[in-house]
Amino acid sequence: MEPFLSQNESILFLGGWMKEYPGLSAGFTAKAGGYSTGEFESMNTGFHVGDNPAVVRKNRETIAGMAGFSLLDMVGAEQTHGTNIVKAGSHLKGRGAEAYSDSVRDTDGFYTNEPGILLSLCFADCVPLYFFDPGSRMVGIAHAGWKGTVNGIGPKMVDAWRAEGIAPSDIFAAIGPSICKNCYIVDGRVIAFAEKILEHVEKKPYNQISAGHYSLDLQTMNKILLEKAGIPARNIAVTGLCSSCGNGSFFSHRRDKGKTGRMLGFIGWKEGSFR
Repeated sequence: MEPFLSQNESILFLGGWMKEYPGLSAGFTAKAGGYSTGEFESMNTGFHVGDNPAVVRKNRETIAGMAGFSLLDMVGAEQTHGTNIVKAGSHLKGRGAEAYSDSVRDTDGFYTNEPGILLSLCFADCVPLYFFDPGSRMVGIAHAGWKGTVNGIGPKMVDAWRAEGIAPSDIFAAIGPSICKNCYIVDGRVIAFAEKILEHVEKKPYNQISAGHYSLDLQTMNKILLEKAGIPARNIAVTGLCSSCGNGSFFSHRRDKGKTGRMLGFIGWKEGSFR
């Protein structure tokens, strides 16, 4: 079961998962179809980047509706490039949905198997990781920049689910749009962290391109780490879409030199999906 990303103007939906499991909603927003202006044009979903908060709320409300939820079904985080993962229950609904100030603190991953909760995280080059177990109906999402990746946020989600009684071999994962290896040039300090976590890997997901500079493939690196954590390779789908070069469909922190909007990755079961 491999997700197929289907697109409307504003959202890439994980159509394969959604087709096979009606009631599941999962996707990743594009730039188009929103109300923001200037460098945030137009579907900016990040409250923390300097955009008008009222407009951001309107954008988020639009996305929630397209996903089959209300705005206050959404759960959002204060993302810190860490590896903290929170199991979201109904008590968290609405946190971070209308304002950054009440986001769930210091969190870069959510999971739940309760319907009526839309897990959401913001992205602008970092890797969105989606998780799904059909048996338990557990769903999850994680934010993996280079720090989250080298510190193993993907495998930590697998560990959290294992503690819930879910075998890694039963988990499906999807790796969404993020900066590609051609656009993501890092220094030796970053590669030193990558080398440490990839000691077991013969073919490394990075290459030296000049003295002290390396191209790093974060999508492939996350796939490698998820496989090592026990998710079968056949269960992992990689979009390969780049947020930076691509066709200009996405916001990119690196391309836009830090002054840009944020996309929203989301996943959840619609209310009434199962009883």
